Amino acid sequence: MSKVFVIDVSKCSGCYNCQLACKDEHCGNDWMPYAKPQPQIGQFWVKVHEHVEGTIPKVKIHYMAQLCNHCEDPVCAKVCGRSAITKREDGLVLIDPEECAGCGACSQVCPYDVIYMNEELSIAQKCTGCAHLLDNGAKLPRCVEACPTDAMKFGEEEEFGDLLKDAVVLKGEKGTGPKVYYLNVPGKFIAGTMFDPVEQEVIIGAEVTAVGEGKEYTAVTDDFGDFWLKNLPVGTFDVTVRAEGFKTVEFKGVSTEKSVNLGDTPMER
Repeated sequence: MSKVFVIDVSKCSGCYNCQLACKDEHCGNDWMPYAKPQPQIGQFWVKVHEHVEGTIPKVKIHYMAQLCNHCEDPVCAKVCGRSAITKREDGLVLIDPEECAGCGACSQVCPYDVIYMNEELSIAQKCTGCAHLLDNGAKLPRCVEACPTDAMKFGEEEEFGDLLKDAVVLKGEKGTGPKVYYLNVPGKFIAGTMFDPVEQEVIIGAEVTAVGEGKEYTAVTDDFGDFWLKNLPVGTFDVTVRAEGFKTVEFKGVSTEKSVNLGDTPMER
């Protein structure tokens, strides 16, 4: 039995309700033996990160809430010299405020940078999964309960079944077995606008192909002459644009280390 968080990035509007709800639940509230009060500043046990891709006017923004991943094999627990960090039967990883010596070792090794040091109390702190609420009959942590778009879900891993087959985790290569899953995380994009410099009109219906990283991606320019090659992996691509009556346009070696706006490009007849 293991509790997991499932976050659908496509549904997140960036309202920050989860972040605010966490602060409301934990700032100034002593939930011993689960957690001492969270400081008003300096800590975000749930933090919404804004990701901006591309350049004006071809820009896409998405948001990702990040919190303790309540790992299957938490490295933070391994380095704790006082066994203050434990994993419960339901999968939640907790730091015992009474046992924590405030050495900071756990914070230094956490792959996700979600363990904070409370200098005033000399302890490490992080998301508890609202264990104090769950143990008193609540079904959801405050962050999940506060999400207005249902972008955040929480429950038994088995309950989500097929939903998780398309999910990804952050820094899975670290081998800790993170239990926060993300759906619909957008990849990089290559975008641009094609136009006829003679007629001074955009070109509608041009066929755009990107070849790279062993795959081919296609798009068609819309009524504004714009094209978007979406959900690309990080890599290098050769982009070709073809339109009836126009010479083919090629962009060689386009890197998607960051999303790319190729700008307004003329096509000659």
